[in-house]
Amino acid sequence: MYQYWLMFSLASVGWLSADEDCDFSDYTTAYTNLYTSLGLDKNDVQMVNLRSVPSSHSYTSVYVGLYVSSITDVNEKAQSFSTQVRIYTVWNDEFYSWNYENYCGIRTVSARKDQIWTPDLNIIESIKTEYASMESQHTLMTDKGIVFLLDALSLTTACVMDLYRFPFDIQNCNITLHSSVHTRETLRIKTISDGKEFTDMSKQSFKTQGEWELLAVNYSTAYSNVFWLEFSHLIFTITTKRRPLLYVINFMLPVFCFLVLDVASFFIDASGLEKLSFKVTLLLSISVLLLILNDTLPSTAKDIPLIGVYCSVIFTLIGISILETMLVSFLMSTGADTRSAAPVETTAAITGQGDGVRDSRCVDGNVEQAHTLNHQKTPMCWTRVAKIIDVTFCVLYITTIIVFLSMLSKVWYLDAYPPF
Repeated sequence: MYQYWLMFSLASVGWLSADEDCDFSDYTTAYTNLYTSLGLDKNDVQMVNLRSVPSSHSYTSVYVGLYVSSITDVNEKAQSFSTQVRIYTVWNDEFYSWNYENYCGIRTVSARKDQIWTPDLNIIESIKTEYASMESQHTLMTDKGIVFLLDALSLTTACVMDLYRFPFDIQNCNITLHSSVHTRETLRIKTISDGKEFTDMSKQSFKTQGEWELLAVNYSTAYSNVFWLEFSHLIFTITTKRRPLLYVINFMLPVFCFLVLDVASFFIDASGLEKLSFKVTLLLSISVLLLILNDTLPSTAKDIPLIGVYCSVIFTLIGISILETMLVSFLMSTGADTRSAAPVETTAAITGQGDGVRDSRCVDGNVEQAHTLNHQKTPMCWTRVAKIIDVTFCVLYITTIIVFLSMLSKVWYLDAYPPF
């Protein structure tokens, strides 16, 4: 098969073999005669619709090769995959074979697609298909009856994406070629080469260096049954990996910084309102990022993406931290109110006494002293409880964060990109 590709490459730059005995006029006459003998000088409906049947078997083998030149767009919301591809199609048509010695050594000739029979290959996943601006509408035929066809296409295909590890995800999108009118008994689609050549050639001709990196182009064959008919399928699987740096800097890192700031807020005095307002601001900031994430990821995902778990858990942790701050502030403010009320009660008790009972107060001095000490211990008790709750919650909070981020990083990054 590789000699055919070499022949195709030489013919595409205008190479034609001719006998040295033929001059220019003889070559022109031979080329005209060859064109006429093949029936390419007229629109023959029979030749256009008549499939070439090889003498060895009853079906026509069509060999296809797909090479990816660029990835133009990946729409996670719409689950679509846009690429620029080159599809080479090769088949044997014995109707268009000739003896090159009778035509001044001419081994190749070109013909329009609408002049000869061409296999009707369709893409099952196609949403939108456009030809490239420099698309050639011609085929190349050799004297052995081998016909070459090149299609440069801009494809938009449906692709069911697994966004569980977004943005550390690897996507596999299929391009399935099949014939809608020819069954397996009349036409079989095969690959022109192996998957390694498809991958190497695609990487060499890859033109875009955007968000996605091309990993591999593999193929597989399959058959489908429609009623009692069986059709041949050739499936090309394009494996791509997302470059996550942009999402890490613009999304994941700010959320992590908000979490660090929330931990640092434990060193702010809880008696004032600055700590509470600071934490509420952090919670609102994460809410904005969650809205942006909702516009990026599809709402019909089967599994919740890990980035959603990451943001939701941090959002919940900061929310619980706000509740703890409110509780601590309440306990400390209660202690402060009790402390300020204690001297007032003592003064009122003293001024309310008459001159006749002043001597009895001296007798009951021990009782009044104990009552005063009780008012002093009450605010100290509330403050101590608030500090114990704050320190205990801070330790549990930091421990929970470390355990959560460790487990998430293992599932999120290490399992997605295992070390070699």
